[in-house]
Amino acid sequence: MSAAVPPPYDALLVVSFGGPERQEDVLPFLENVLRGKHVPRQRMLEVAEHYQHFGGKSPLNEQNRALIAALEKKLASAGPALPIYFGNRNWHPLLSDTLARMADDGVQRAMAFFTSAFSSYSGCRQYRENVAQAQGIVGPRAPQIDKLRGFFNHPGFIAAAADRLREALGRLPDKRSRDAAVIYTAHSIPRSMADCCAYESQLAEACRLVSDRVGLGAWHLAYQSRSGPPSQPWLVPDIGDELRRLSAAGVRDVVVAPIGFLSDHIEVLYDLDTEARALAEQLGLGFVRAATVGTHPQFIDAIHALILERLAPGSPRAALGRLPPLPDVCPDDCCLPGLRPPTT
Repeated sequence: MSAAVPPPYDALLVVSFGGPERQEDVLPFLENVLRGKHVPRQRMLEVAEHYQHFGGKSPLNEQNRALIAALEKKLASAGPALPIYFGNRNWHPLLSDTLARMADDGVQRAMAFFTSAFSSYSGCRQYRENVAQAQGIVGPRAPQIDKLRGFFNHPGFIAAAADRLREALGRLPDKRSRDAAVIYTAHSIPRSMADCCAYESQLAEACRLVSDRVGLGAWHLAYQSRSGPPSQPWLVPDIGDELRRLSAAGVRDVVVAPIGFLSDHIEVLYDLDTEARALAEQLGLGFVRAATVGTHPQFIDAIHALILERLAPGSPRAALGRLPPLPDVCPDDCCLPGLRPPTT
């Protein structure tokens, strides 16, 4: 007896982190994010204060809606004709609510785009777990969800990131632009989590690919936004420490490119544009921050290419550089959490 043929794809699901959209939701949102994690409450309150600088509203949902609008325009002009749904891990619209709506609409099988370019537990496996949990809540009528592959070395993602960096370098006078230090940043994760995934190697490769495209001879990678207890090792160097080191080495200008983020949300707007910029000013460093890929046309084209790939099993998977394209289906041991309880 032959295996059942799966139904064709009839929707695209954009899966993201989520963020509060009003003041009174900030603490409930953060409590939801940090539930079960060993993060000091004082750190949570510090992050809550970051949101106060923006009226208690994260721009992430709005940015994801802009991404969806750009994808809808692309699908309308180039196909396939798929409706796009939007669901979050931590705040409304929650994945379980979105999957219930998809089921109500008759969706049986959907591709899912995760708003994370790099492999880690938080950026890959946990999202897959979130989808499975949402399917369990919705029950048997929940649609099948197939994640699109990771895209850290996709030509469209690299081209968009390079264009954003080139534009940022162009905001400095020619001589200063040539001498400026370029610092790529990404969200720090626990060392034990990093040991269970390819996060560091993928970040290093993406930075190299973007740098080669822009014509940089040297670059730096730093991490930001750590939230764990001091007793738990996380990826370093921290962006603040890297700014201090470069200043001590005689650097006059830095261009910071948040390659680990797809849009200019709170961790970019506060951790870089507010905190890192203030530190750079204290150190006497010129500071320019490159935009994230956001809705850059080449990034939208890259997502469209990932959709077309999935519709054509066995077709070539585009990838640049030394690392192969990631598989369509994550292996069972992909991106394990690897977390150990902190020592006391």
